[in-house]
Amino acid sequence: MTPSSRNTWRSLLPCLEWLGSYQAAWIRPDLIAGITLAAYAVPVALAYATLAGMPPQVGVYGYMLGGLGYALLGSSRHLAVGPTSAISLMVAAGVGTIAGGDPARYLEIATLTAFAVAVLCLVGWALRLSVLVTLISDSILVGFKAGAGITIAVTQLPALFGVAGGGQNVIERLVTLAGQLPGLNLPTLAVGIAALLLLVFGGRLLPGRPVALAVVALSILAAQALGLAAMGVKVTGLIPAGLPELGLPSLRLVDVEGIFPLAAGCLLLAYIEGVSAARSFAEKHGYALDPRQEFLGIGAANLLAGLGHGYPVAGGLSQSAVSEKAGARSPLTLVFASATLALSLVFLTGLLASLPKAILAAVVLTAVAGLIDVQALVRLWRVNRTDFGAAAVALVGVLLLGILQGILLAALASVVMLLTLASRPHVAFLGRVPGTTILGDMLRHPENTAIPGVVAFRPEGSLLYVNAERVQEAVLEQIAAQTQGEIHLVVCDLSASPHMDLAGVQMLRKLQAVLAARDIRLAIAGPHGAVRDLMRREGFADIVGGISHTVTIEAVLAETTATPGQ
Repeated sequence: MTPSSRNTWRSLLPCLEWLGSYQAAWIRPDLIAGITLAAYAVPVALAYATLAGMPPQVGVYGYMLGGLGYALLGSSRHLAVGPTSAISLMVAAGVGTIAGGDPARYLEIATLTAFAVAVLCLVGWALRLSVLVTLISDSILVGFKAGAGITIAVTQLPALFGVAGGGQNVIERLVTLAGQLPGLNLPTLAVGIAALLLLVFGGRLLPGRPVALAVVALSILAAQALGLAAMGVKVTGLIPAGLPELGLPSLRLVDVEGIFPLAAGCLLLAYIEGVSAARSFAEKHGYALDPRQEFLGIGAANLLAGLGHGYPVAGGLSQSAVSEKAGARSPLTLVFASATLALSLVFLTGLLASLPKAILAAVVLTAVAGLIDVQALVRLWRVNRTDFGAAAVALVGVLLLGILQGILLAALASVVMLLTLASRPHVAFLGRVPGTTILGDMLRHPENTAIPGVVAFRPEGSLLYVNAERVQEAVLEQIAAQTQGEIHLVVCDLSASPHMDLAGVQMLRKLQAVLAARDIRLAIAGPHGAVRDLMRREGFADIVGGISHTVTIEAVLAETTATPGQ
């Protein structure tokens, strides 16, 4: 095998890279971290599967098989993969609509969605669509997570109160819940509140420990000792023992209308959340993360999850933090976690039959509490109202429209925000700092003095089709408002405009024509290389007497001062 082909295989199979440099001293911490991750995963997986409308054991299948797939092709050494709260709710809403009330078809479509995510991951890898990670801004992600956290919490309240619940969105669910409260089951509520208190205070007193697993074990003992099921407390029931049977779903991707939009929403959420978490650990531990390779890692995880009749999985910050704090050194942690989960499926499922569903609701509520970052929202309000507005759009969109529509609305809001910012670049009109030859923005520094007979402006942003006309209008308005003598020179400083499209060149061409009709010269200063090339290809450089990167605005003004008649 040649060195080039060896490097190609290593890039496609990151496991070859970390296995080749694996140290014997890492086995023990990886084993401990894997067992710890499995202990965290069992209650969370059961809860998220219930949230997704799937049999409880399917959540464990997702952690077990998804982790193996990611360990093979993922580029992060610390990312833990499994069902997540947001994707679980997205699957429940999306698959429920497509399945039309057929339980068997529901399970098949949920599994088929995992295969569709794998297909889209391969497409994303082939087309190098890793730019998706920047599609949604951090501000919008704050709002989306808060909306998802509130939505998920509201879906779990009926199980906590022991009522049926119902409704299509947050408002309907809350109204329905309020109407059912007179019939709540007090033992169920007591069990749920006790679990919440143990999970919250246990998490604070024993950070990084499998507190949720301990709460689950205690609740099973209490349910059996006190006969909670006879008191009306709903329990999980018998969970099939054994490993999942691998196989393809009976449905084909072309058989289910709407499967790819749902899968695209799952992938967008999985990719953004997974890569964001993976990057934070890569920076902390000093290794490189390949965002493009993450498509293959997520794709492999979903392919194996689908083969095990699971639903879409993703990398998450919470489970990854549990693994990392427990001492994980490499993706071998995921292999050890999968082995531990496999043993649990074979030998321990009988113990879960008495598990109260209110406990699973409490696990979900505490898990999603971190999604609602009130401090981040307050900070956005205080620092930048535009970013806060974008976060609010995402939050309200998730609450009113649902997880899938909310993530798509968040993506649209990101694009709109970018276009809005690009369409409104600040145009700085420059004046002399008193007593110097330095130029500065007269709006920010009113003490600066205008240059007699000259309007010098600097667009602080790229000149593009979305803002070119606005810049031209601002310049013409400034010229019309100029009262200090007749204007004979307008200088456009492009040093703060790294990019320009044809619309930007055409705007400058139109501005030059308007100014020439008034016997006013237009000069260009400080253009970047790509901008100069474009203006030369368009013939605009000849119109303004040439363009050079060496020509600064000070040089243009000095030349004009030396030859004031020109």
